[in-house]
Amino acid sequence: MAAPVGTPRWETDFGAEGGLFRTLRAACAQDWADYTWHEFCRRISDGSLPLEAFRRYLIQDYLFLIHFARAKALAVFKAESIQAMVDKTNAISAILAETSMHLKYCEGWGLSQAKVLGTAESAETVSYTRYVIDRGLAGDILDLEVALVPCSVGYAEVALRVLADPARKVDGNPYQSWIDTYGAEGYQKLARAAALRIDALGVSHGGEARFAMLSATFSEAARLEQRFWQQGLDAA
Repeated sequence: MAAPVGTPRWETDFGAEGGLFRTLRAACAQDWADYTWHEFCRRISDGSLPLEAFRRYLIQDYLFLIHFARAKALAVFKAESIQAMVDKTNAISAILAETSMHLKYCEGWGLSQAKVLGTAESAETVSYTRYVIDRGLAGDILDLEVALVPCSVGYAEVALRVLADPARKVDGNPYQSWIDTYGAEGYQKLARAAALRIDALGVSHGGEARFAMLSATFSEAARLEQRFWQQGLDAA
Protein backbone atom coordinates (compact mmCIF):
# COMPACT_ATOMS: atom_id res chain seq x y z
CA MET A 1 0.00 0.00 0.00
CA ALA A 2 1.36 3.40 -0.95
CA ALA A 3 1.89 5.99 1.76
CA PRO A 4 -0.72 8.79 1.88
CA VAL A 5 0.17 11.88 -0.10
CA GLY A 6 2.11 14.28 2.07
CA THR A 7 3.53 11.60 4.37
CA PRO A 8 7.03 12.75 5.38
CA ARG A 9 9.93 10.65 4.12
CA TRP A 10 11.06 9.72 7.60
CA GLU A 11 7.79 7.83 8.09
CA THR A 12 8.37 5.62 5.05
CA ASP A 13 12.09 5.49 4.22
CA PHE A 14 13.24 3.27 7.08
CA GLY A 15 12.10 -0.31 7.42
CA ALA A 16 9.23 -2.13 5.78
CA GLU A 17 5.57 -1.61 6.55
CA GLY A 18 4.65 -4.11 9.25
CA GLY A 19 8.31 -4.87 9.97
CA LEU A 20 9.94 -4.81 13.37
CA PHE A 21 11.70 -1.46 12.99
CA ARG A 22 8.57 0.56 12.21
CA THR A 23 6.65 -1.31 14.90
CA LEU A 24 9.30 -0.43 17.49
CA ARG A 25 9.35 3.17 16.32
CA ALA A 26 5.57 3.46 16.53
CA ALA A 27 5.51 1.92 20.01
CA CYS A 28 7.60 4.80 21.39
CA ALA A 29 6.38 7.52 19.05
CA GLN A 30 6.64 10.36 21.58
CA ASP A 31 10.10 9.38 22.83
CA TRP A 32 11.24 8.96 19.23
CA ALA A 33 9.91 12.36 18.20
CA ASP A 34 11.48 13.96 21.27
CA TYR A 35 14.80 12.47 20.16
CA THR A 36 14.67 13.15 16.43
CA TRP A 37 13.24 16.66 16.76
CA HIS A 38 14.87 17.71 20.01
CA GLU A 39 15.49 21.41 20.58
CA PHE A 40 19.17 20.74 19.79
CA CYS A 41 18.17 19.48 16.33
CA ARG A 42 15.71 22.29 15.72
CA ARG A 43 18.41 24.82 16.55
CA ILE A 44 20.85 23.14 14.21
CA SER A 45 18.17 23.56 11.58
CA ASP A 46 17.61 27.27 12.13
CA GLY A 47 21.29 27.94 12.86
CA SER A 48 20.66 29.30 16.38
CA LEU A 49 22.40 26.54 18.35
CA PRO A 50 25.06 28.11 20.62
CA LEU A 51 28.58 27.27 19.56
CA GLU A 52 29.47 25.89 22.99
CA ALA A 53 26.54 23.48 22.80
CA PHE A 54 27.81 22.09 19.50
CA ARG A 55 31.39 21.89 20.74
CA ARG A 56 30.37 19.87 23.78
CA TYR A 57 28.35 17.59 21.56
CA LEU A 58 31.29 17.09 19.17
CA ILE A 59 33.65 16.05 21.95
CA GLN A 60 31.22 13.61 23.51
CA ASP A 61 30.29 12.26 20.09
CA TYR A 62 33.94 11.35 19.53
CA LEU A 63 34.01 9.51 22.85
CA PHE A 64 30.74 7.83 21.91
CA LEU A 65 32.24 6.57 18.64
CA ILE A 66 34.90 4.61 20.52
CA HIS A 67 32.25 2.63 22.35
CA PHE A 68 30.13 2.33 19.22
CA ALA A 69 33.07 0.49 17.65
CA ARG A 70 33.28 -1.76 20.70
CA ALA A 71 29.58 -2.54 20.40
CA LYS A 72 30.10 -3.46 16.74
CA ALA A 73 32.95 -5.73 17.83
CA LEU A 74 30.52 -7.43 20.20
CA ALA A 75 28.15 -7.77 17.24
CA VAL A 76 30.85 -9.76 15.41
CA PHE A 77 30.88 -12.21 18.32
CA LYS A 78 27.08 -12.34 18.47
CA ALA A 79 26.59 -12.46 14.69
CA GLU A 80 24.38 -15.16 13.25
CA SER A 81 26.41 -15.87 10.10
CA ILE A 82 29.80 -15.48 8.45
CA GLN A 83 28.41 -12.74 6.22
CA ALA A 84 27.11 -10.87 9.23
CA MET A 85 30.55 -11.17 10.83
CA VAL A 86 32.13 -9.72 7.69
CA ASP A 87 29.62 -6.87 7.59
CA LYS A 88 30.21 -5.98 11.24
CA THR A 89 33.98 -6.17 10.82
CA ASN A 90 33.73 -3.72 7.93
CA ALA A 91 31.57 -1.48 10.10
CA ILE A 92 34.25 -1.44 12.80
CA SER A 93 36.86 -0.36 10.27
CA ALA A 94 34.58 2.41 9.03
CA ILE A 95 33.90 3.70 12.54
CA LEU A 96 37.58 3.69 13.47
CA ALA A 97 38.35 5.65 10.29
CA GLU A 98 35.56 8.03 11.24
CA THR A 99 37.22 8.76 14.59
CA SER A 100 40.22 10.24 12.75
CA MET A 101 37.95 12.31 10.50
CA HIS A 102 35.99 13.42 13.54
CA LEU A 103 39.11 14.76 15.22
CA LYS A 104 39.92 16.78 12.10
CA TYR A 105 36.35 18.07 11.99
CA CYS A 106 36.66 19.12 15.63
CA GLU A 107 39.75 21.16 14.77
CA GLY A 108 37.61 23.21 12.43
CA TRP A 109 35.45 24.13 15.42
CA GLY A 110 38.41 25.23 17.52
CA LEU A 111 38.79 21.95 19.38
CA SER A 112 42.33 20.62 19.40
CA GLN A 113 43.03 16.91 19.47
CA ALA A 114 44.52 17.36 22.95
CA LYS A 115 41.30 19.03 24.12
CA VAL A 116 39.10 16.24 22.75
CA LEU A 117 41.26 13.39 24.03
CA GLY A 118 41.72 15.08 27.38
CA THR A 119 38.00 15.44 28.07
CA ALA A 120 36.30 12.87 30.28
CA GLU A 121 33.17 11.07 29.20
CA SER A 122 30.06 12.77 30.47
CA ALA A 123 27.49 10.92 32.54
CA GLU A 124 25.20 10.97 29.49
CA THR A 125 27.84 9.34 27.29
CA VAL A 126 28.64 6.70 29.90
CA SER A 127 25.00 5.83 30.53
CA TYR A 128 24.16 5.52 26.82
CA THR A 129 27.19 3.57 25.65
CA ARG A 130 27.23 1.16 28.57
CA TYR A 131 23.51 0.55 28.19
CA VAL A 132 23.99 -0.52 24.58
CA ILE A 133 26.89 -2.82 25.44
CA ASP A 134 24.99 -4.26 28.42
CA ARG A 135 22.05 -5.17 26.20
CA GLY A 136 24.44 -6.92 23.84
CA LEU A 137 26.19 -8.82 26.61
CA ALA A 138 22.91 -9.88 28.20
CA GLY A 139 21.12 -10.85 25.00
CA ASP A 140 21.67 -11.98 21.45
CA ILE A 141 22.38 -10.15 18.20
CA LEU A 142 18.81 -8.83 17.96
CA ASP A 143 18.94 -7.34 21.47
CA LEU A 144 22.21 -5.62 20.62
CA GLU A 145 21.13 -4.28 17.25
CA VAL A 146 17.83 -2.97 18.60
CA ALA A 147 19.88 -0.98 21.12
CA LEU A 148 22.19 0.29 18.37
CA VAL A 149 19.71 1.14 15.63
CA PRO A 150 18.17 4.29 17.15
CA CYS A 151 21.53 5.99 16.69
CA SER A 152 22.04 4.89 13.08
CA VAL A 153 18.52 5.56 11.86
CA GLY A 154 17.75 8.45 14.17
CA TYR A 155 20.48 10.66 12.76
CA ALA A 156 19.23 9.99 9.24
CA GLU A 157 15.73 10.97 10.32
CA VAL A 158 17.02 14.13 11.99
CA ALA A 159 18.63 15.14 8.71
CA LEU A 160 15.41 14.54 6.76
CA ARG A 161 13.45 16.57 9.30
CA VAL A 162 15.94 19.42 9.04
CA LEU A 163 15.84 19.39 5.24
CA ALA A 164 12.04 19.61 5.35
CA ASP A 165 11.92 22.24 8.09
CA PRO A 166 10.27 25.52 6.97
CA ALA A 167 12.35 27.32 9.61
CA ARG A 168 15.66 25.96 8.32
CA LYS A 169 18.37 28.51 7.72
CA VAL A 170 19.59 27.67 4.23
CA ASP A 171 22.14 30.42 3.62
CA GLY A 172 24.93 30.87 6.11
CA ASN A 173 23.91 28.10 8.48
CA PRO A 174 27.04 27.33 10.54
CA TYR A 175 25.91 23.72 10.89
CA GLN A 176 25.40 23.02 7.20
CA SER A 177 28.35 20.61 7.04
CA TRP A 178 26.74 18.48 9.77
CA ILE A 179 23.40 18.55 7.96
CA ASP A 180 25.11 17.56 4.71
CA THR A 181 26.86 14.60 6.36
CA TYR A 182 23.70 12.95 7.60
CA GLY A 183 21.47 14.06 4.76
CA ALA A 184 23.82 12.61 2.14
CA GLU A 185 22.60 9.59 0.21
CA GLY A 186 25.51 7.50 1.50
CA TYR A 187 24.43 7.90 5.10
CA GLN A 188 20.73 7.60 4.27
CA LYS A 189 21.45 4.29 2.51
CA LEU A 190 23.32 3.02 5.56
CA ALA A 191 20.37 3.94 7.79
CA ARG A 192 17.84 2.25 5.50
CA ALA A 193 19.94 -0.91 5.55
CA ALA A 194 20.14 -0.82 9.35
CA ALA A 195 16.36 -0.61 9.65
CA LEU A 196 15.82 -3.46 7.19
CA ARG A 197 18.31 -5.58 9.12
CA ILE A 198 16.18 -5.11 12.24
CA ASP A 199 13.20 -6.29 10.21
CA ALA A 200 15.11 -9.39 9.06
CA LEU A 201 16.41 -10.21 12.53
CA GLY A 202 12.91 -9.77 13.87
CA VAL A 203 11.78 -12.60 11.61
CA SER A 204 14.77 -14.89 12.18
CA HIS A 205 15.12 -14.31 15.91
CA GLY A 206 11.53 -14.29 17.13
CA GLY A 207 11.02 -10.56 17.39
CA GLU A 208 7.25 -10.79 17.74
CA ALA A 209 7.44 -13.09 20.75
CA ARG A 210 10.05 -10.84 22.38
CA PHE A 211 8.49 -7.54 21.44
CA ALA A 212 7.90 -6.20 24.95
CA MET A 213 11.58 -6.46 25.89
CA LEU A 214 12.79 -5.22 22.52
CA SER A 215 10.43 -2.26 22.70
CA ALA A 216 11.74 -1.36 26.16
CA THR A 217 15.30 -1.44 24.82
CA PHE A 218 14.46 0.68 21.77
CA SER A 219 12.55 3.22 23.86
CA GLU A 220 15.33 3.55 26.41
CA ALA A 221 17.89 4.08 23.66
CA ALA A 222 15.71 6.87 22.24
CA ARG A 223 15.50 8.50 25.67
CA LEU A 224 19.26 8.23 26.13
CA GLU A 225 19.71 9.91 22.75
CA GLN A 226 17.53 12.78 23.98
CA ARG A 227 19.83 13.22 26.98
CA PHE A 228 22.85 13.13 24.69
CA TRP A 229 21.48 16.14 22.80
CA GLN A 230 20.43 17.87 26.00
CA GLN A 231 23.93 17.79 27.48
CA GLY A 232 25.02 20.09 24.67
CA LEU A 233 22.31 22.62 25.44
CA ASP A 234 23.12 22.39 29.15
CA ALA A 235 26.71 23.43 28.38
CA ALA A 236 25.68 26.62 26.56
